[in-house]
Amino acid sequence: MGNKKLWKYFIPLLLLTLIIFNWNQVSWIFNYRAVSGFFSEIFKSDDQGIKIAHPSNNTKEAEEEEDYEYYQKEDSLEIPKIGIDVPLVLIDSLEIKEIEKGLDLGVVHFADSVLPGQDGQTIILGHSAPPHWPKMKYYWVFIRINELTDGDEIHIFFNNRKYEYKVTAKFFLESGDEIPQDHLTDAKNMLYLVSCWPPETGTRRIAVEAKLQ
Repeated sequence: MGNKKLWKYFIPLLLLTLIIFNWNQVSWIFNYRAVSGFFSEIFKSDDQGIKIAHPSNNTKEAEEEEDYEYYQKEDSLEIPKIGIDVPLVLIDSLEIKEIEKGLDLGVVHFADSVLPGQDGQTIILGHSAPPHWPKMKYYWVFIRINELTDGDEIHIFFNNRKYEYKVTAKFFLESGDEIPQDHLTDAKNMLYLVSCWPPETGTRRIAVEAKLQ
């Protein structure tokens, strides 16, 4: 009986010791919040969330599309510098649950922003998991976007067209902050990659801005 009582205390103590000494490898287990549910604050509504600059005129959309080379490739996002080539998921919904479902399948085009190539702001959302998070689904996809600097290339394949962007800025947003619109005056389309930051806590947002070439 005495040995059984000792085992009751020994096993939890052993597990606690293993967790402490291997924290860097197992901390992801306790950080699910860092990769899920953080878009609800920044994308609440038109009044409380970020404001999107919509296209003022789409009458030339078909003609403009012809200016881009045809590619027989599925909708996707490529970032050569950090080795990203992932599906681009289009969801016709602003519901957080629907967005999160899409994030399991790749990066998500935010439904209230313009499509690639159109006049205005194109916003793409992606997860950024903590270090050592298992490489499952697409939780890891934007973990390295903080490494992007001015001039780095971002490619979007959409509707069998390739849209090439170059990074122009990188900044951080607090909950409820708006994405700036001042750069739209001299560009017909600006791309914003948005994710939770830092990956360990997700208390803020990181945004990478790129201009359509």
